Amino acid sequence: MSMVARTDTTPSAPRCIADSHDTIRVQGARVNNLKDVSVEIPKRRLTVLTGVSGSGKSSLVFDTIAAESQRLINETYSAFLQTFMPTLARPEADVLEGLTTAIIVDQERMGANARSTVGTATDANAMLRIVFSRLGEPSAGPPFHYSFNQPAGACPRCEGTGHVTDLDLTQFYDETKSLNEGAITVPGYKAGSWFVRIFAGSGFVDPDKPVRDYTETERHDFLHREPTKVKVDGINVTYEGLIPKVRRSMLAKDKDRLQPHVRAFVERAVTFVTCPGCDGTRLGEAARASRIKGINIADACAMEVRDLAEWVRGLDEPSVAPLLATLRQTLDSFVEIGLGYLSLERPAGTLSGGEAQRVKMVRHLGSSLTDVTYVFDEPSTGLHPHDIQRMNGLLLRLRDKGNTVLVVEHKPEVIAIADHVIDLGPGAGTAGGTVCFEGSVEALRASGTLTGRHFDDRASLKELVRKPDGALEIRGARANNLRSVDVDVPLGVLTVVTGVAGSGKSSLLHGSIPAGAGVVSVDQAPIRGSRRSNPATYTGLLEPIRKAFAKANGVKPALFSANSEGACPTCNGAGVIYTDLAMMAGVATTCEECGGKRFQAAVLEYRLGGRDISEVLAMPVTEAEEFFRAGEARVPAAHAILGRLADVGLGYLTLGQPLTTLSGGERQRLKLATHMADKGGIYVLDEPTTGLHLADVEQLLGLLDRLVDSGKSVIVIEHHQAVMAHADWIIDLGPGAGHDGGRIVFEGIPADLVAARPTLTGEHLAAYVGA
Repeated sequence: MSMVARTDTTPSAPRCIADSHDTIRVQGARVNNLKDVSVEIPKRRLTVLTGVSGSGKSSLVFDTIAAESQRLINETYSAFLQTFMPTLARPEADVLEGLTTAIIVDQERMGANARSTVGTATDANAMLRIVFSRLGEPSAGPPFHYSFNQPAGACPRCEGTGHVTDLDLTQFYDETKSLNEGAITVPGYKAGSWFVRIFAGSGFVDPDKPVRDYTETERHDFLHREPTKVKVDGINVTYEGLIPKVRRSMLAKDKDRLQPHVRAFVERAVTFVTCPGCDGTRLGEAARASRIKGINIADACAMEVRDLAEWVRGLDEPSVAPLLATLRQTLDSFVEIGLGYLSLERPAGTLSGGEAQRVKMVRHLGSSLTDVTYVFDEPSTGLHPHDIQRMNGLLLRLRDKGNTVLVVEHKPEVIAIADHVIDLGPGAGTAGGTVCFEGSVEALRASGTLTGRHFDDRASLKELVRKPDGALEIRGARANNLRSVDVDVPLGVLTVVTGVAGSGKSSLLHGSIPAGAGVVSVDQAPIRGSRRSNPATYTGLLEPIRKAFAKANGVKPALFSANSEGACPTCNGAGVIYTDLAMMAGVATTCEECGGKRFQAAVLEYRLGGRDISEVLAMPVTEAEEFFRAGEARVPAAHAILGRLADVGLGYLTLGQPLTTLSGGERQRLKLATHMADKGGIYVLDEPTTGLHLADVEQLLGLLDRLVDSGKSVIVIEHHQAVMAHADWIIDLGPGAGHDGGRIVFEGIPADLVAARPTLTGEHLAAYVGA
């Protein structure tokens, strides 16, 4: 013992080796399109990864660093627990050292679980429940008596969901008709069908009498009668009322598994109404009766978070002082990040991708963990320039707690706060995957890379704006926080709708446009379709390609579809074998029969322009556009669709990439490409710059111009100042968010907004264009 002590106190003792692990080292990373990438990322610093869409940023951060961190953490669990977890493969890299626990804060929408709210997704609800259990008069009991997710606290009528299901009987039958005239309007119950013959021959109702003329007994037997044995046409059958019969055969089943026409009926017939037992608060009587200064926990959760923060500040009770301080800090974080307009009762599934990411960020700010690697995916999405400054402050706070913060980002305002920048590229897909630059922001500016050259790009205001040729009239709009808004949205021009997050932009354009206005809404929501869907199938591109292959080889087009006759029999054309592991996450392994190519070997013998169908589906859009332009493989219909995909900035996507792997911005641009061939119409785009590199924003502006010049009206919800500067007309909502927003604070041309600077948007746009 004495020897050890003597060694440790030697004046010339070297710096402890444990302090030297200051970097995350990656060598020879080859995941996806990465080409032997080697980087050293400083720990406890903020590193921003830049580069065009598809350059390899996500492959490096999410699929290499975060994936290996997760794999190593899983290995620390007991062998028993590991049997319940999917086996993760080690990312393809020579060296991965210095990793810490990685927490991914992405833009995945929060689960649409009806029981998940903003309050339950953070620690706010839990803290509020403790406060009420200590200070509420009369007390409802321990904290779980204030939780709608616990039987003790939930309303017994709706079981804590806040609503009860109701049936719209007008969707079940037409009361002016008799059974023989087709009164029942449920799918499968046509007049003369076996189900209707049972009703008609049961003896309980007159099949020739209109439903509205039924006696009370007949009506009960028609709608509600319990199962009863009857004889119809000499056959013994069980008769039951229409409602229990339909409940059992349709309403009790998983909606997604029903046939489309049956699912449409269920969506029409089943309505959700506010629970009369708890008035939608989800809580039992005892929790609702317990109050602090006249406010119960349901009232508190219904307040906008910034108002709740003020109310909590007014509580001064020494017995819960530390808890109140933590709760105030959490609520202040919401306000700081620009989410003060949310309420804790807001269902988590209704948040946008950007809002969901910021709510997750609030949760991590309150965490006691340090020396963690936080990975953010474009945290500026959905944020007004005013809010980006506040979000930057939170990223720096996470770093200053002693964490490594990695941010994938395109906005120069976020790149500017980096301690270290890694720029990937130079292009996308096969043209990317290399490190073009590593260093400080100042060095990036002088680097000559694509990001460096465009870092200080500023779009200028248009000298001449287009004149509208009509208007889309919105009158008395009151959706969400809108204050009876009247506005004429000009047509035939590029209109940009701006305002801070939560000011009412989406409510105005998605919730208030009159029906029948011919509006095509192009948003970032997931595209309905399976993992078999890809850009080629979604855009209709595969059809002309299949026909060209069939014509060149004298065979049927169906052979060239992996969802039809040409499919590999082993994996049914999926390219991978999915193994469902019941209680665990499923595992996908590449099909050994086709090697992931999805087609039968015989189909791959057929060629067009020297390529087989699997090689064509593996091409990026730009390469395929060249391939189908001329010569033996000339397919004008395919070339036109590919041109539109390239126009919207998706030139790097491969034709066969599963749609489930696309980001929100990529999904929106894919939808836009498919609509570009439509005749006429009004397009509403929701933040089309999401996921776009600085250099690509210029290309997007050119595309918006071409759409307007071809006769379309384009309305864009956008925070990017380059798009605002390029607008013909700006509609600015605000002045703030939530109950401080919902009004039109400016309508006019961008030059007037910059000259007068009447709003937050005007201030930031003026600074941006250097006015």
